[in-house]
Amino acid sequence: MNDMSPPPTLRVSSAAEALGVLRKLLVEHAPHPETPLPTERDLSARLGVSRRVIRQALAELEAEGKIWRRQGKGTFIGPAPSASAPSLSRLASRTNFYEIMEVRLHIEPSMAQLAAHRASADQIAMIRRLAERIATASLDTEPATLERWDSAFHRSLAEAAGNRLLLDLFEVIDKIRNDTSWQSTRARARTPDGKLRSAQQHLAIAEAIAARDGNQAAQIMRQHIATHQEALQKAMNIAPAAPVASAAE
Repeated sequence: MNDMSPPPTLRVSSAAEALGVLRKLLVEHAPHPETPLPTERDLSARLGVSRRVIRQALAELEAEGKIWRRQGKGTFIGPAPSASAPSLSRLASRTNFYEIMEVRLHIEPSMAQLAAHRASADQIAMIRRLAERIATASLDTEPATLERWDSAFHRSLAEAAGNRLLLDLFEVIDKIRNDTSWQSTRARARTPDGKLRSAQQHLAIAEAIAARDGNQAAQIMRQHIATHQEALQKAMNIAPAAPVASAAE
């Protein structure tokens, strides 16, 4: 097995330098994606920075699609494996936006409520940081950038909820809702006002979790999902009509 640890004597003085070291590590070991990265504790000790800094750097790399993480397995190079892609593809073809948002309305408020009670101080800091990133990304004209940070924020809540089955359910839903066949509809649903409102809701959810107010976190999350549901409804109603087949066809 390849050793993916940074040099044992290496020390960095900032989060940016730590992220730079990890990026270089990923490039050097790109040919061996099956090899797990060192643990957060090991990276923290070797780089001389706190585990919070390491966790922030890994979250950024995950949002960029450079690594994937799974509880109980470790952290690996590249995007999450597509072993379950066929079944997810079938699920995506059998469902629609209405069903996805309906499931999210049932799951994610509870997820936010659990996160408010169970999140660690580091997890709360990460949730806040991702909410702030979304607020910045909402000004970006590149939809993919906003999608990455949005998924990372909601995943951080699922992780903070402390329930592995709930996390697995969230990841399935997240992969389906980000299916490439639906990207154009999601893009039409994102208006400037809608992106601003969504960013404000993310920030409010983060603050409710930090205040350990589970009921408030759940309520805002419910409003957040309902807002997206309404936007998607409008986007689908204004979608171009399918061409009508002629009698000859």
